[in-house]
Amino acid sequence: MTDRFPGFDVLAQSGRWDPVTAGVVLARTAKAPDIRFFTPSEEAIATALVDQLLGQQDRPLVPVAPQIDARLAETQTDGWHYDDMPADAQAWRDTLADLDADTTARFGTGFATCSPALQAEILQAVQDLGSNDWRGRSAAHAWSLWTRYACTAFYSHPLAWNEIGFAGPAYPRGYKNLGVDSLERHEVRDRLPTADPIRRSQR
Repeated sequence: MTDRFPGFDVLAQSGRWDPVTAGVVLARTAKAPDIRFFTPSEEAIATALVDQLLGQQDRPLVPVAPQIDARLAETQTDGWHYDDMPADAQAWRDTLADLDADTTARFGTGFATCSPALQAEILQAVQDLGSNDWRGRSAAHAWSLWTRYACTAFYSHPLAWNEIGFAGPAYPRGYKNLGVDSLERHEVRDRLPTADPIRRSQR
């Protein structure tokens, strides 16, 4: 995950972080938390879903589903939900069940057990609905639920920081080289500065 920032490893800076921050960040690299909210079936669907959304189906490096599970088990939500959906915990259960039902109706097997190509096809069908109805709710609202939780979990992990060249917490070290294209000694220049990630993801 360091193709754009070769040799960069944010954890090499952990000795410069304050102890509390270092403890929080390093804990994210330890064993994934035990599943407490999802049922085994829901866990399998959620794992396949978020790995598809984040392009991790071939190489799942960041354990996203367990982090989502931990948030839901501890009711650590964003503090709001769409009016056509229940609170996030129930919305996750409902949308995972509906995703599985769509896949079974279309391909004769559940979402977690069908091929990555068919999973992508099902997800594309949901996304293509936009704000139109998907099983009694706005498809865009379901999409937002999934991507908000998935991206929050993914980009809280140091491996994702390596992918985007983020140097991690600045306290108490701070930054002194401010300005466009100004790097600290521990930062690595982007090898592909003109690459368009949106165009790449659409391909």
